[in-house]
Amino acid sequence: MRLAFGIGWIAMAVSAAQAQWDIETSNTTADLRGIHSVGGGVAWASGTNGTVLRTEDGGFEWQTCAIPPGAEKLDFRGIQAFDANTAIVMSSGKGDLSRLYKTTDGCHSWKLVFTNPDKDGFWDAIEFSNRPQDRSSGPFIVPGALIGDPVNGVFPIFVMRNSGETWTRWDAEKSVHTPRAHPDEALFAASNEALICPGSNGPFAFVTGGSEARIYLAEEHSPFDVGFWMALSSNSLKFPKGQSAGAFAIAARHRPQSPFYDFMVVGGDYAKPDAPGASAFVVVGNRPFAETRKIQLAIQPPHGYRSAVAYDAATKTWITVGPNGTDISTDDGRNWRAVHPDPALHEPPDADRNWNALSLPFVVGPHGRIGKLNPQALKP
Repeated sequence: MRLAFGIGWIAMAVSAAQAQWDIETSNTTADLRGIHSVGGGVAWASGTNGTVLRTEDGGFEWQTCAIPPGAEKLDFRGIQAFDANTAIVMSSGKGDLSRLYKTTDGCHSWKLVFTNPDKDGFWDAIEFSNRPQDRSSGPFIVPGALIGDPVNGVFPIFVMRNSGETWTRWDAEKSVHTPRAHPDEALFAASNEALICPGSNGPFAFVTGGSEARIYLAEEHSPFDVGFWMALSSNSLKFPKGQSAGAFAIAARHRPQSPFYDFMVVGGDYAKPDAPGASAFVVVGNRPFAETRKIQLAIQPPHGYRSAVAYDAATKTWITVGPNGTDISTDDGRNWRAVHPDPALHEPPDADRNWNALSLPFVVGPHGRIGKLNPQALKP
């Protein structure tokens, strides 16, 4: 969604606790909205003015990558990586300002692999599955996807082939039916978290805002006489509505002893960052050729607009962030607790504030802000 974010710095409340995030040196002033932690100390970040960063040592040092050719003024709002050397970065902008660049040599050089074919399109999010390697053909197994604002009333969805070298429209497969958007419904390119692509182990999903706040989930169907087909059905979320409001981010949690996932959705109104935020825990249960779902709204919502959410499996804690702070929940989003620590002398006073996007253990924000989850912060 084509929205400007102009949220200033806000003084933090004080309580006796340790900062959730340890602030790191990024050596950039770019507005960072893309972050992908690959594991093993490797992570990639992206932002305005063609900025891409990379770390191989758990964030001790962030390398400033070469700017892709012709991308000096592009806004890289999403990045996904395969490993320390290979990544794909997505810019957001109208028409051909939405692009994908790929590196295979640790960001020393880049190749333009895909440009938005829709002159009125605007890309919002790119996501790889938990196993992003090449897959056999077929519409139901999606190793990677990107999605944009509606074009002619339909959400454009492109899927990855050949390790991201080739991208095709998902609905090019006759067995896939992509959904139509409601008037003035769109996605938010706030954190690259409006899309979930868990591959063959769970449903494809995305969330929207604007005139409607909805969650869309892929469902397999079989009318028996024409074979299997897939469509994306939607459920309304009781989130704030409006040009600056709705659902902003969705995260998945693998259900124990099950091939399926549960989801957490967060949002609010970015123009009113201090107004209560919104969250919904979505439980998806499968039966043949259809899906049932339960949407549980928060009793105590996040303490402000939230643009990103993630799950820390080690402590069974959901974490959500936004411009005015960080919230955590240990009861699947029924209740969120704001984190307002009293920073130590060596910590900046806004250590837990002013964030855009999450990929644990890292968080990124405006003015080159990068934080790393303090390993002590989530302990009881």
